[in-house]
Amino acid sequence: MSLAPRLDIRQSQSLVMTPQLQQAIKLLALSNLEIEGFIAEEVERNPLLEASAAEDGDAPDREPIPEVRDERVAADDLVSGTGAGDEPTLDVDYATESHQQDSVADGGSGMDGALSMTDASAGGTGGEDGPDLDAFADTSLSLADHLLAQAGPAVHRDDAFIAAHLIDQIDEAGYLTVSLLDIANRLGVALVRVESVLAIIQTFDPTGVGARDLAECLALQARDADRYDPCMARLIDNLDLLARGELTRLKRMCDVDDEDMADMIRELRGYDPKPGCRYGGEPAQSVTPDLFVARTKAGWAIEINASTLPRVLVNRSYYTELSGGQQDKTSKAWLSDCLASANWLVKALDQRQRTIIKVATEIVKQQEAFFLKGVAHLRPLTLRQVADAIEMHESTVSRVTSNKYVSCARGLYELKYFFTSAIQSADGGEAVSAQAVKSAIKALIDTEGAKILSDDTLVELLNAKGFDIARRTVAKYREALGIGSSVQRRRARTLEGAG
Repeated sequence: MSLAPRLDIRQSQSLVMTPQLQQAIKLLALSNLEIEGFIAEEVERNPLLEASAAEDGDAPDREPIPEVRDERVAADDLVSGTGAGDEPTLDVDYATESHQQDSVADGGSGMDGALSMTDASAGGTGGEDGPDLDAFADTSLSLADHLLAQAGPAVHRDDAFIAAHLIDQIDEAGYLTVSLLDIANRLGVALVRVESVLAIIQTFDPTGVGARDLAECLALQARDADRYDPCMARLIDNLDLLARGELTRLKRMCDVDDEDMADMIRELRGYDPKPGCRYGGEPAQSVTPDLFVARTKAGWAIEINASTLPRVLVNRSYYTELSGGQQDKTSKAWLSDCLASANWLVKALDQRQRTIIKVATEIVKQQEAFFLKGVAHLRPLTLRQVADAIEMHESTVSRVTSNKYVSCARGLYELKYFFTSAIQSADGGEAVSAQAVKSAIKALIDTEGAKILSDDTLVELLNAKGFDIARRTVAKYREALGIGSSVQRRRARTLEGAG
């Protein structure tokens, strides 16, 4: 056998993802707000792209964007321009349009997933006179700023650095998270000096701030209310007994009767266990819907939220101006790349919207009972079911439903919310959604009254409702809902009666 080197010619097939296809897949998984940031980067990089809301009279000539007739056209076809026809431009006057666009409505009882791209449906939300949502944001000072403002006149200037360090170690709930000895060693000062500064901080507003545990926090508030007598001190020192509901033992330790014990518990309930949370830290971030679902006379209307999607246009006049001058080979190649990239981005964004609408349409079709009657009628649904119905890959549906929210008459929901596991029916009927079972468990516990329902009792009641469910599943769903066990609920009910 010869071991000499030789050349062979072979043919093989392989799936290669172009950079454009990889980018198109990435765009599917981004939310509208993330798309806005991506577009801003592309506009900064590509001089032929525009993302603005210019008036019709000032708008430059732009390249018409053909509509992709086949919704299953691959991203490579979008880049090459195949499979597209001549359709009106997507450049419309947003100032005259409503906040919902790209409407998809079913023709009566069925939903065909058709995409309406008329001028009346391609508008942006609100004009210059629309509501300013930023005006509703929390503009109050953070807890640290609030404490530092009080420390200025209260703490001696030689101890100001100790106060600043202590305040920096106080978390959002108002608790000091580092031991005083560590702070003293870190700053190179005496422990008694750190303790004296902390005592001053614990007199600041809100009352209870700077405490090292819950007992100290409640004690500070009791002192401020002039209720920290020996009986209250013993009760605060034995919060673990109070949590277990051992009221008889507590009454004996505090040497009080039933009326005094009830009064002390009522006083403790009036205190704030997390005093720092009223000032907060970072303002709460609102969730912006990516889709709107509304019931109409003709059926369901599903629309992309255009208010978070800037218009992306190709400035044809600027391209003509640049290409008309003297250019070398490198400049011409760069300009051609910019034009191809701009054309691809506009078409890919349009295809992204179509794919999202198509997936959302099938979700609404499958979960129509939820939108009409509520969470109790949510059906079991998987990604594969939706993918098979719209003839797409399961991974595409997963990307479309990631980080996207839909606004409907019942509230704001993540698209992933509509995909739930199935619970078999006890009578052999149609399976039900796990979310529907959770809703039933919560409803039973909310109405249990004085008789606390155990998990075994919940299983029996759910079986009577037609849910074939095991006790461990009930316990898992109950814990997922943040509901305590029957023992914990009975103890809480006892404390409520005592208070």
